[in-house]
Amino acid sequence: MKYVLGVDEAGRGPLAGPIAIGVVAVPERFIIGREFPGLADSKQMTPVARAKMFRLLQKRARAGDLRFCVRCTGAERIDAWGLTRAIFSATARAVRHLAPKPDGVSIYLDGLLKAPEEYDQQTIIGGDEAVPIIALASIAAKVVRDRLMMHLAKQFPEYEFEKHKGYGTKEHYEALSKHGPCAIHRRSFIGL
Repeated sequence: MKYVLGVDEAGRGPLAGPIAIGVVAVPERFIIGREFPGLADSKQMTPVARAKMFRLLQKRARAGDLRFCVRCTGAERIDAWGLTRAIFSATARAVRHLAPKPDGVSIYLDGLLKAPEEYDQQTIIGGDEAVPIIALASIAAKVVRDRLMMHLAKQFPEYEFEKHKGYGTKEHYEALSKHGPCAIHRRSFIGL
């Protein structure tokens, strides 16, 4: 059986937290638009709509209709390796988890993402808006990363990660000024 994988990321630009890569794998004949009504790029959906779509994704995975995973690379590795290598590492781990062998696999990736070279792949600028399987991957990555940041907010309450998910808001910069960086800040992003 042939499979199609969609790949997208969440958390490329925040000052804190990981980069998350979402990958969704479906059989070639699976029609995503029919199975996921209302699907859109995660950035265009409300948090409630994203959560609902993510629950449907989980339900379909439990039913065996599809598979998905999210892999993250944390701030320490982003700082040590640079963002490009950190993204590729998470992408390679996620793709190889769902498709250990490249035979019979076609991969669609958003933006400038790349899978390991042995896989048949196509990168599509704006793919999260144009290609349903990439949109699903974007939802998986965004929901998982946001939930992780909500959890990390409890460990580092002074930064209020639950509000901004690590992005560079005015409040986040004020907290950085007052408290300095914590363990999940990307020092290379804040000039340290």
